[in-house]
Amino acid sequence: MISSVAIVLFDGLAFGMLLFVLSVGLSVTLGLMNFINLAHGAFAMLGGYTAVWLMRQFGLPFLLTLPLAFLAAAAVSILFERTLFRRLYGAGELNQVLFTIGLVFVAAAGATFVFGTGQQPIVLPDWLRGSVELFGLRFGIYRMFLIVVALAITGLLYFTLERTRFGAQIRAAVDNQRVAQGLGLNVERIFAITFALGSGLAGLGGALAIEIVGLDPSFGFHFLVYVLIVVAVGGLGSVTGSFVGAALLGIGDVAGKYFVPEIGSFLIYLLLVAILLVRPMGLFGKR
Repeated sequence: MISSVAIVLFDGLAFGMLLFVLSVGLSVTLGLMNFINLAHGAFAMLGGYTAVWLMRQFGLPFLLTLPLAFLAAAAVSILFERTLFRRLYGAGELNQVLFTIGLVFVAAAGATFVFGTGQQPIVLPDWLRGSVELFGLRFGIYRMFLIVVALAITGLLYFTLERTRFGAQIRAAVDNQRVAQGLGLNVERIFAITFALGSGLAGLGGALAIEIVGLDPSFGFHFLVYVLIVVAVGGLGSVTGSFVGAALLGIGDVAGKYFVPEIGSFLIYLLLVAILLVRPMGLFGKR
């Protein structure tokens, strides 16, 4: 029983860390820029298909495709931010929701046209396959890799947003754009970089997710639900909140499906309701 609990906790944490990488960019974008970007799932899907295409067409190793997936999603997001999203910053929430969810439909149709409707397999390097034995239990190497990557991203994001000049500029631009511009800050560039960072992390998460959950044209819709739940539970604009919320939801989801499979698929929604009843702004959200 103890071994089963340990394995479930480990697998749940690994799944939670995958959700964290996928969702933290939206938390930053939505929390700091006040822009509801439901196309976040499409950027994650773009990162996944970029990794698949690079491995298939050019034979690049999996690890090399990860930063390229980040850059591809970031570059496309800058193009969209400069040409389309910027026009919606001052619009109402409904306009933002309708426009960005429409982009997810377009992305799904495009992925279906180019890659088909089937799952996209990838080949991991040998050292990321299999499992290792620790304390008499076997743990998946790739899931350990996911946890390490998520911890590294958490540290880098927290340091960037809280301890650097750029992080201070982002907070200043969000608090009062006119004052920030009067002080000489290039608010448009700051918003573009922030948007690219959030979307790039989504692309990285999409590439990392292929081995765990697969990749098909419905990816942008399916995981958008999980991403929104993580953001709501963790609190807008909080890296710590996204991390803790993703870990709780990942462990809860895996534990529910393992121990109570009859209601396992609904447990993550029950956790969402329970947490928001106690903390309506999320675990680390601020008004």
